[in-house]
Amino acid sequence: MIKGREEDAKFCRRKRKRAWRGRRVCCVVPEHGVISCTTFNILAPIYKRLDHENTRESDYRAYWLSRNQRILDQLLADCSSIICLQEVWLGNEELVNLYEKRLGDANYDIFKLARTNNRGDGLLTAVSKGNFKVINYKELLFNDFGDRVAQLLHVESIIPFSQTGNGDENIQQEILIVNTHLLFPHDRTICIVRLKQVYKILQYIEAYQKENKLGPMPIILSGDWNGSKRGQVYKFLRSQGFVSSYDQAHHYTDNDADCHKWVSHRNHRGNICGVDFIWLLNPSMQKKTLKTSWNQAVLAIIKNLLRAASLSEYNAYELLKADNSCDYITYSRFCQAMYQLNLLHPNGLESEEIDELWAHADLDRNGVLDFQEFMTSIWNTEWRNQCEKTCEEETILDQEHLSNKDVVYGFTVKDAVLFPPEAETGIWPDNYNLSDHAPLTVTFSPVKIFT
Repeated sequence: MIKGREEDAKFCRRKRKRAWRGRRVCCVVPEHGVISCTTFNILAPIYKRLDHENTRESDYRAYWLSRNQRILDQLLADCSSIICLQEVWLGNEELVNLYEKRLGDANYDIFKLARTNNRGDGLLTAVSKGNFKVINYKELLFNDFGDRVAQLLHVESIIPFSQTGNGDENIQQEILIVNTHLLFPHDRTICIVRLKQVYKILQYIEAYQKENKLGPMPIILSGDWNGSKRGQVYKFLRSQGFVSSYDQAHHYTDNDADCHKWVSHRNHRGNICGVDFIWLLNPSMQKKTLKTSWNQAVLAIIKNLLRAASLSEYNAYELLKADNSCDYITYSRFCQAMYQLNLLHPNGLESEEIDELWAHADLDRNGVLDFQEFMTSIWNTEWRNQCEKTCEEETILDQEHLSNKDVVYGFTVKDAVLFPPEAETGIWPDNYNLSDHAPLTVTFSPVKIFT
């Protein structure tokens, strides 16, 4: 089972003092403020193929009912404060009633969002009434050819995050929670669509915070991201200060050597990979502007598409400038190249985004890209994340070492586990049949962040 996995020993190891880094210092708040979050793609019966049969599980009520009962048994046994589910068969009233009844009886607030164009499945987010009061709920429709959607919940803790006994008042902490399921990367050109889905989520969060004049608060992004740690979505979120909770708990880095140490999905092609994430962004985390990260991510996709065509840097430059009579890339040729790379389809780059991309690449603002600018802006583009390359926790120090600074609340990752346990070693067991995804559960402890 997920629980009972040397949790205390792990937490003690992570609680060791570390050398001070950056501007922020954290101290652990008492244990009763601990919360947990589970994300799980439960595999909709309309998509689950039965072994050796050209049929779907949705055709056999006894099969899908039994499997979903077992899913609910495990979810309720885990008692997570927040449950984020993907591929819930919202088109089936009986299954929906089953989840509403059992989660409702367990004292959860339930929010459902179907994918657009009657795809049949969608998202379900359940929030424990014993932990949180839901302040607001918003739905984000991407309106793309994948008919993907996202849920945003603004919640407030029921149980205050107690201070450390020095006379401070208790605080009802507010949190933003997102549940989503990104498009599957059927080919390389889909990368821009997936990246745009995440960009829309972060834009929406920024707009929501500004519109509601919200102060600093932690943000949790949860779901099936349909991409691994090597993809641009992962790097994009890292550049925005988000950390992968599972990698943070296990001290895994962003390096390729750590990319395959855990898995959470066996896809329809038979490949196993880690695609289910619970991302955490603590308040006051220094980060690049969202637009800068977006431009760098798109330029990295362009570079990858050029390299996938087995082009050297010189040949790629020649392809982009096309006209051999001038030794530079014009804006017109840049736009044509975006079309040739299939980045301008209806769900790809828009004209104003191309303008911003061009302005980002044109370093000397002279209206053309020479070879040096091409090398700097596109070919040699590197992700220089504001966050650390390692997915480690924020600095933890004892209370007496803290100076009198401005204080906000965030979270530190206490533990993170995948089920079945083999997934944590990069193995997908043949006898696991709860879903084609492994549920990920993360436990968070509140921390004071001194800025």
